[in-house]
Amino acid sequence: MSCPFSEEQLTQLKTFVDLCTAQPQILNHPKLSFFKDYLSQLGVTIPTATFEPKTFSASGDSNSNKANAEDNAAASSGEESDAESDVELDMEGVITDTSEANQDMGDDSKEVTDEERDQSDEKRTEAMKAFSEQQFDEAIALYTEAIRLNPQSALLFAKRGQVFLKQNKLHACIKDCTRALELNCDSAAAYKFRGRAYRLLGKFEEASHDLCESLKIDYDDQTNEWLSEVKPNAEKLRQHKLSLQRKKEEKEHREKLRRARKAQEARAKAAKEQAESQPSFPNVPPGGMGGMGGMGGFETLDFMKLLSDPEIVAAFKDPEIANAFYDVSANPANFIKYQSNPKVAAALELLKSKFGAGGTTAAPGGFDGAKPGAGAKSTGDDDVGLD
Repeated sequence: MSCPFSEEQLTQLKTFVDLCTAQPQILNHPKLSFFKDYLSQLGVTIPTATFEPKTFSASGDSNSNKANAEDNAAASSGEESDAESDVELDMEGVITDTSEANQDMGDDSKEVTDEERDQSDEKRTEAMKAFSEQQFDEAIALYTEAIRLNPQSALLFAKRGQVFLKQNKLHACIKDCTRALELNCDSAAAYKFRGRAYRLLGKFEEASHDLCESLKIDYDDQTNEWLSEVKPNAEKLRQHKLSLQRKKEEKEHREKLRRARKAQEARAKAAKEQAESQPSFPNVPPGGMGGMGGMGGFETLDFMKLLSDPEIVAAFKDPEIANAFYDVSANPANFIKYQSNPKVAAALELLKSKFGAGGTTAAPGGFDGAKPGAGAKSTGDDDVGLD
């Protein structure tokens, strides 16, 4: 049995199958409902998707009615996948171009003579005639000869790009038009044809930009019509990007606040740990060491500075010394209880030396006069004169 389809139909069918493989949600398109029903009868599971009603069709080029689609949905990030959704675009008129842009671009360093420029103009005239007769391959060959003669002509690249656009060789068209704009940034034709090529590839934002630029330079009804086709999709993509940017900024702001809060908590924790690591000293009476004779004018602030002395801090880590100091602070006469304890006596002597350093501060009461035997009178003195 012979195949009932032509080679062109088989090629189109293969392209459609490849598209369905890459984007199975396209089968939910209303115009493909018959095929979806057929697949469902075969037990095939079709991914769910929604499509907006089609309100306009692609126009302008004779071969632009091949119904293929290309996915332009914005990708969702991991953490924001619930908040983001794919952009629903009208993909009617979008085609797939698998051709390579390997056309001859000429020698851009070539110095063109007047004779070569005239010859190039002749080739361009012939190419334009071939194009009007829809002999596109011949037109491309003639434009290529003209480009070899004068590779500095932006018009030649733009015109050859137009022929590539007619053949749906979109990447080649974009390459030629880009070169034309490098040579002449005000080439309305280059912007126009490249914009159309972008539109047929489904690159709506790029298409909108180029078509707008073309209209700014030289208004053209066909360019305006093409722009009206891409505006809805381009605006959807623009709004979607703004939404993503807003979400990104909000996320960064939340992260900034989280880091600031975390840093604040870390500082508070470090301060607490530092306070807890300080040695415990006996309580100091408010307003100074009023309970220590000779130190009534020694303020608490100065006293705490003294207790930050490394030697005193080391000594007061011993609870026995700390308790003895508190006892003597409350009652200097109690020093006599510790005079036989060399460890306590040495610590109190150290404290005395610190208080007396420089001769500006009196030693704690009881430190100078509390010597062995100073706490009570001699019984021998009491008996003098009794006989």
